[in-house]
Amino acid sequence: MTTVLVVPGLGNSGPDHWQSHLETALPGCRRVVMGDWDKPDLQDWVQGLERAVQDAGDDPVVLLAHSLACATVAHWSREGRVDAVKAALLVAPADVDSRDHTPPEIWGFAPMPLHRLPFPATVVASRTDPFVAWDRAAAFAEAWGADFVDAGDAGHLNTDAGYGRWDYPASWLNALA
Repeated sequence: MTTVLVVPGLGNSGPDHWQSHLETALPGCRRVVMGDWDKPDLQDWVQGLERAVQDAGDDPVVLLAHSLACATVAHWSREGRVDAVKAALLVAPADVDSRDHTPPEIWGFAPMPLHRLPFPATVVASRTDPFVAWDRAAAFAEAWGADFVDAGDAGHLNTDAGYGRWDYPASWLNALA
């Protein structure tokens, strides 16, 4: 059985967020518990992701990351148990290197790792995301060796942008099966 890990970003994903909807709808789906959701620490978050992957045991793992969690996945992929990961969906990656696009709480995740990820990945980005410039999101996908999906004018692909129930992640997961 595959374990689907929901990996939220800064502030966690509230009850109306697409990650929360998937978590309640999919059997075997679990939320990764990080350290402080509002004052994130890179090592705490990387360790939280590693614990969640280890807790999956021998099951293959699929990661559903949003925003700051995309940087967490990229950092973790250099030292974590990556052999367990079947694939990752990286939605709206926050540009941790940008002082123009992101809050100071996440600057400790800089620099953004720009190595090829050791597992298949898909990056979904919006042309109007306030936390990453379009060309940076495309550059992340290219560096990570990930497929790149243009979400159009979709803001940060979160609840504030109208993304509660969202079909794309479930469709992506079905294509993996």
